[in-house]
Amino acid sequence: MASYIQRRKFLATLGGAAAAWPLTARAQQPTMPVIGFLNTASPSAYTARVLAFHQGLSETGYAEGRNVAIAYRWAEGQNERLPGLAADLVAQRLAVITGANIAAALAAKAMTTTIPIVFAISVDPVEVGLVASLNRPGGNITGATTLGAELGPKRLELLHEVISTASKVAFFVNPTAPIAESLTRDMQEGARTLGLQLHILHASTEHDFDTVFATLSEVKAGALVISTDPFFNSWSERLAQLASRYAVPAIYSYREFAAAGGLMSYGGSFTEAYRLAGVYTGRILNGEKPADLPVQQATKVELIINLKTAKALGITVPLPLSGRADELIE
Repeated sequence: MASYIQRRKFLATLGGAAAAWPLTARAQQPTMPVIGFLNTASPSAYTARVLAFHQGLSETGYAEGRNVAIAYRWAEGQNERLPGLAADLVAQRLAVITGANIAAALAAKAMTTTIPIVFAISVDPVEVGLVASLNRPGGNITGATTLGAELGPKRLELLHEVISTASKVAFFVNPTAPIAESLTRDMQEGARTLGLQLHILHASTEHDFDTVFATLSEVKAGALVISTDPFFNSWSERLAQLASRYAVPAIYSYREFAAAGGLMSYGGSFTEAYRLAGVYTGRILNGEKPADLPVQQATKVELIINLKTAKALGITVPLPLSGRADELIE
């Protein structure tokens, strides 16, 4: 009888251990790393850039859902949400935070000094305090830049080439942007060089847009340059619609604006910058440190002209300019 009881105890113990084996095996499997993707815009406005980011990840051997997970956080054009979204990602102890344009990168930096951060921006990261230097970023942050903010005077020049009769031009800038003052200063210098009168108009919320565009007729501005800003990126279609409604020739940084009906866009390739950010994110997942990865620059610049919009505005685009365009939208 005693041996029977001991045998039953042994089998029960064996059965319990066997039942625990799958749980133990699962616990021993490597955990899939999670990337936090933080951005001020909305998913619909960043489809091409997200695809480019995935391409960069794939170049280092990573694919979402296969060997890496991505937690997306979109501020939907409301920058005041960024600190909370950044804090949420930091609390999850992610492997990397990426997809960060300037406002998102600064919000993430304020929340962590340990989780690696990879940005994709169009301003000097040293000037805005993200990194110590381009070659030696230091700390937990690195990324890629694209030509953008420094091209403001060139956008003014291109617009003047199309609307040579306009002596007054408006400059649309977000006063809360970290580089608003330097953007304005550069544009004022560019306007003086071209002999133009520049009117500075401010907008930091969507509710400001109608007021600003209504002001264009009051100041008798014959054309509009919209400054590079992640907030404005979120509202490219809205800005293009307003430019069309008020019949004002306008230029912005990125293709999305021209594709939505704006007259022109001229700026660096953000799809290339996001691809480079994807590569750096993968390299960090593979063990490299942000401090050892120099900030990269995407040097490609794109000029897009919407000929359909030009026709609606009664504008004839000079042939030399249309010949230099990377894309003509008809």
